[in-house]
Amino acid sequence: MDIKLFFLGLCALFCIFRPLSAQSTCKLKAKFNLGGYKDVEKKTVVVGGMFPVHKRVASNKGNTSSVPLSSGCVGFNFRTFRWAQTMLFAIKEINARDDLLPKTDLGYVIYDSCFTISKAVEGTLTYLTGQDEAVPNYRCGDGAPLAALVGAGGSDLSIATARILGLYHFPQVSYCSTCSALKSKFQFPTFLRTIPNDEHQSTAMAKMVLHFGWTWVGSIAADDDYGKYGIKDFKDQVEQAGVCISFSETLPKVHSPEAIQRIVQTVIDSTAKIIVVFSSDVDLSPLISELLRNNVTNRTWIASEAWITSALISRPPGVSKQADIPGLQHHLLNLDPYADLLTEEFWETLFNCTLDYSKAMRMAKQRATYVNGTLSRTVTGLPDGLCTGQESVAQLNNTYSDISQLRITYSVYKAVYAVANALHNLEHCEPGKGPFVGKTCADINNFEPWQLMYYVKNVRFKMPNTGEEIFFNDGDVDGFYDIINWQVNNNGEISYVTVGNYNGSAAPENRMTIMNDSIVWNNDMLEPPRSVCSENCQPGTRKGIRQGEPVCCFDCIPCADGEISNTTDARECILCTGDFWSNAAHDACVPKLIEFLAFGEPLGITLIAISAFGALVTIAVGVLFIMHIGTPLVKANDTLLSFSLLFSLVVTFLCSIVFLGEPQHWSCMTSQVALALGFALCLSSIIACTVWLIVLPPQPVKNTSGQNIKIILECDQGSVVFICCIFAYDILLALLAFIFAFIARKLEDYVSEAKCLTFSMLVFFIVWISFVPAYLSTRGKFMVAVQIFAILASSFGLLTCIFLPKCYILLIKPDRNKEELMKPRPKPKDGTSTGTSASLATTATEATIATTAIDD
Repeated sequence: MDIKLFFLGLCALFCIFRPLSAQSTCKLKAKFNLGGYKDVEKKTVVVGGMFPVHKRVASNKGNTSSVPLSSGCVGFNFRTFRWAQTMLFAIKEINARDDLLPKTDLGYVIYDSCFTISKAVEGTLTYLTGQDEAVPNYRCGDGAPLAALVGAGGSDLSIATARILGLYHFPQVSYCSTCSALKSKFQFPTFLRTIPNDEHQSTAMAKMVLHFGWTWVGSIAADDDYGKYGIKDFKDQVEQAGVCISFSETLPKVHSPEAIQRIVQTVIDSTAKIIVVFSSDVDLSPLISELLRNNVTNRTWIASEAWITSALISRPPGVSKQADIPGLQHHLLNLDPYADLLTEEFWETLFNCTLDYSKAMRMAKQRATYVNGTLSRTVTGLPDGLCTGQESVAQLNNTYSDISQLRITYSVYKAVYAVANALHNLEHCEPGKGPFVGKTCADINNFEPWQLMYYVKNVRFKMPNTGEEIFFNDGDVDGFYDIINWQVNNNGEISYVTVGNYNGSAAPENRMTIMNDSIVWNNDMLEPPRSVCSENCQPGTRKGIRQGEPVCCFDCIPCADGEISNTTDARECILCTGDFWSNAAHDACVPKLIEFLAFGEPLGITLIAISAFGALVTIAVGVLFIMHIGTPLVKANDTLLSFSLLFSLVVTFLCSIVFLGEPQHWSCMTSQVALALGFALCLSSIIACTVWLIVLPPQPVKNTSGQNIKIILECDQGSVVFICCIFAYDILLALLAFIFAFIARKLEDYVSEAKCLTFSMLVFFIVWISFVPAYLSTRGKFMVAVQIFAILASSFGLLTCIFLPKCYILLIKPDRNKEELMKPRPKPKDGTSTGTSASLATTATEATIATTAIDD
């Protein structure tokens, strides 16, 4: 038994001394240099906060020969200092309320992140440790439990702190970290925010770009997660809608004049008039200063919420408006400059003085001038540059005291109240009805971070004064934005005017409202500026993409003949079909012009007159032959044959008239057939013509291929084979007549009929040989005119060559119209015989005198 007690005691001593031994091996590796506010004594619960009160950390020489020191912060930011004061005001207000945490006194620990990730991490580790030094994974403080962290400012800072806090299931409620990457509960399980996700903001900005029809946009983003994710979401949406990005630049996190100048030159060189910027005011302010120095003023800037109301950029007006948070202005204007180091720095920076008397004396002595080795005046009394502590903050009207646009400030206010309401719900949990295992509740004096996380995630409350209902949807709030327009008032100061809003929870078609008439554009323009790489292609043209350039850069190519485009920025031209053709502007298909050789037009009247004249002359010759029918000349030329020839010529003259006018079924069947019958002496090809009309008759058609803009009404001859056979037969008859006439041309008659036939056939061939190329080289109604001219010319040639000599004898030389002169001449002495030319002529003409009309 004693042995057992001995070993038991030994184990107890081992368990006691082991932690002491382990603790003796712990060594603090670094001492953090953190500024801020702290009030934890005799508090029930402590709420953490983190704000980028300074713009950056002070640079160090990077000397590793001595113990490294945590860098201090420089560049006091009045706007973010107001955010920190808002948290102090909210906690003070909550502690004074009877309806919210009436039995709980909230304390706070607020650190300055200096807008730097390393400082944010330092503050997070120190906050978790519970002391002014960081001991990772240990809670060394024994005071009030930690509630949640309100912060840590920018998205990069919150991402860094959220990764650490997520390890301990510690709630974090951000007031201005909008990066869409933070929505991932897998990476950031305990992150919540009272400001909308950037996905909503990116969508709102994309819809605004599309609303005003801007297709050529530049983009600038900060070199952090806020800028990268925000501009990426924006680009994805606008590019999908057809907007092109002219340029995309990244703002340096470390001050770099070369990089800023390069971005300025890019803005100057670009033709884009619209520039979208996702950045904080701190990162953007160097670029804005350089743009103003280069007088780049003809651009329209689309701002994200991080800098839209920042005094670093816009320099807002000095006239304050009624506060959205009652009591906040009184709190901001009544600070005790001696309360803490951070407020002291604020006071000295604001009034450009010092609260340290010794420091003020040293500065005064340095400013004094020496004369002859002695001071020119005695520095006595209160030195110049010493703050009295009674200076008026309200009289300066700077960004700290300007509460006319409490957007991020109001988000801080909501974040503190979200934590307070969650604590209130935790404190007032009814035993046996709790949300944890066994329906237990948590103790407000000793709870775990994950227990409070449950209440924060499920909190639902209404803000005091405004009545706005606050709740988290998977850590995010509804995306509601005001669309702000910078306008210059009568005093030459910039004022913020709400010209619309975006509600991400509304129906897609109702999410954005913009009052266009309320917007003042740069250079006081009444209309939105145009920002396009290429102007819109008007109807009648199509887009022609430029090789190697974005799709928004294109040339406007006119549509070809017969094609149209009836919309703006058409990608392709539409081909007009059927009886339609493009108009002169190539923006509409119009009916094609109907063309045919009409009776009433000058050419038609001329052809009718010539045809009628030829027919009348032929009839007159027939009458003349009738009058002299008993004379030897008429008898010698075979009366029946002569009248057949005259009748055929009358038919050919008159058939040319049938070619005129709008083609009809009867006229198409009559014109060519009448011509063929006329040239074939009515009977020579009537069996072939009958077959032609029965099997494949000619008919009127609309020729839409001959001319693009016209419809030519003409006759389709039915069968090329039939028409070629018919007129080939006519050509054969004409050729036979020519051969016989040519052989008989030297017969010694008083009237050489063979010579007349020879010349008539030569005229016939010359006319129709010339007709073929002329007919094939013309289009439309002029083809008909050429054919009619050929018919008339050949008809007049036959009439003149065959009957003019006979009419000459009958009318002018009747003394030669004797029988003995119609007989053959005596044989010559060489014994060659001479036949009558009339008989040979009769033989030839019996073979018919024919011509052809070669139709295309």
